[in-house]
Amino acid sequence: MKAVEVHELHKAYGGRTVVDGVGFCVEEGEIFGILGPNGAGKTTTVECVAGLRMPDSGTVRVAGYDPAVDRAEVTRLLGVQLQESELQAKITVREALELYSAFYPRPAPWSPLAERLGLAEKLDTRFAKLSGGQKQRLFVALALIGGPRVVVLDELTTGLDPRARRDTWQLIEEIRDSGVTVLLVTHFMEEARRLCDRIAVIDRGRIAALDTPSGLIRRSSAAIVVSFAPSAPLDRRELTALPGTASVETGERVVIHGSDETVTALLSLLARLRVTAHQLRVADAGLDDAFLDLTEREVP
Repeated sequence: MKAVEVHELHKAYGGRTVVDGVGFCVEEGEIFGILGPNGAGKTTTVECVAGLRMPDSGTVRVAGYDPAVDRAEVTRLLGVQLQESELQAKITVREALELYSAFYPRPAPWSPLAERLGLAEKLDTRFAKLSGGQKQRLFVALALIGGPRVVVLDELTTGLDPRARRDTWQLIEEIRDSGVTVLLVTHFMEEARRLCDRIAVIDRGRIAALDTPSGLIRRSSAAIVVSFAPSAPLDRRELTALPGTASVETGERVVIHGSDETVTALLSLLARLRVTAHQLRVADAGLDDAFLDLTEREVP
């Protein structure tokens, strides 16, 4: 059985379509990423998965249950950390954990959870006094306290400094390693590439691509990045005309996004012009390049 199944999901607000036929399946035990620009429909999609919004049409299943019909079962199986979450300012970490534990018939023991998430020394700290990273870890604890099979993490690392973000990435990997399926919504390319087994790229309410991070990069029209400092000026038009070229940046260093074919043609051009490529670098494109490529295309 799939952990999450979404088929032909549609949702509109005031006549404006936000989610337009989204469909994907999440396997048990994987970190499945939903990636897209702001306003693409990511949060609305996962809110429909969590039963927080009713889709206009389409089907959603969490471990076989319909969030709209089988609300009690889905609540027991699914933990959620929302993009914008707040608690009462004066509630302490301990009080929040005890309160949320009371919502479930068989909650996970909150004390080991607090220890695991680095909150053990903050149990008597009020919510308003927590740092951004500590608040995020508390919301993760609250999402896990019911012992879910699936957890939705929506923009978990937004607003965190680089160190706190990397600590949170390790936490997400530990959650997956404990047997929990993770549905991760993000717009950070590095985050998606490091954590996700597969990624659905949503653009303008539709699935633009669904693949592994490396698969998305291979599907990009600019899978190779070449950069070098030329020994003599080069005609930008000649570089743009190279086969497989997606983009060209000129200056002290030339940067070309293209394909293997582009590299071969470039070396031939440089040899013919007797131009030396100093500090030549050839590398695979990153997920950010693939993302920009995929979301700048018109979705059919």
